Amino acid sequence: MSSRTPRIAVLKGGLSAEREVSLASGAACAEALRQAGYAVTEIDAGRDLPARLADVAPDVAFNALHGRWGEDGCVQGLLELMAIPYTHSGVLASALAMDKARAKTAFAAAGVPVAESLLASREAVASGHPMAPPYVVKPYNEGSSVGVHIVAEGANGPARLGPDAPETLMVEAFVPGRELTVAVMGDRALTVTDIVSAGWYDYHAKYSPGGSRHVCPAELPAEVFDACLDIALKTHRAVGARGVSRTDLRWDEARGLDGLIALEINTQPGMTGTSLAPEQAASVGVDFPALCRWMVEDASCDR
Repeated sequence: MSSRTPRIAVLKGGLSAEREVSLASGAACAEALRQAGYAVTEIDAGRDLPARLADVAPDVAFNALHGRWGEDGCVQGLLELMAIPYTHSGVLASALAMDKARAKTAFAAAGVPVAESLLASREAVASGHPMAPPYVVKPYNEGSSVGVHIVAEGANGPARLGPDAPETLMVEAFVPGRELTVAVMGDRALTVTDIVSAGWYDYHAKYSPGGSRHVCPAELPAEVFDACLDIALKTHRAVGARGVSRTDLRWDEARGLDGLIALEINTQPGMTGTSLAPEQAASVGVDFPALCRWMVEDASCDR
């Protein structure tokens, strides 16, 4: 067996609205992988990605991309064609998880509680209430709370959409309560984090210093804590995810277990050393370099 140091290409940046988040994830993962002993090349994944990968000829592609193109099965399909093993989920799971409507259908089929929702055109959302307020309007295929609007109970009018709003939007009944999240690593749900923010857990709250506080592990009744872990494993399996994923939930304390709802699954969660999934891994004894090493060792192609 060759003793050559494995070559890892860290894919970061990309073309989506989540480019800046991906650049941060990629830089952090690249440094952690170097600490773990790998030979690392960082690639800002533009349209020349096939040529860049051919030049580097990596043993594994570490996919630190977020959002469309990098998270929705497109880059995964390219890596399959090039026969380069890669981290995180495969083509089908990535595409399914990124499509919020179809992912929720898969969750419901697996017995996971979800909020009432529907798909509506931009025109319909802007011209009237697609459902009784309160509700949330969001792109059906974006992450990081990009383009999310909340229409409060008693609102005078519908959501005020920006000029870049997509043609198709998801409208989802607003679920009150605490913002919880669970990372899954392989076949293990790690722990539960309670995300405390001053208001809605939006893009600013997620990525700005002081925008939110993480209570890890969350201080919850044992039956609710265990139910969160179980739901995360079910959503991970329902979409066919592999590697690391993160499931976001809401819990209405007044309703007990009946108030627990799965919002969505993220098959490419944030991967800086202080992001939610690495934070949960560290809480169960897996530091950031060890987590990145595990992901490289878990990498594969679907075929």
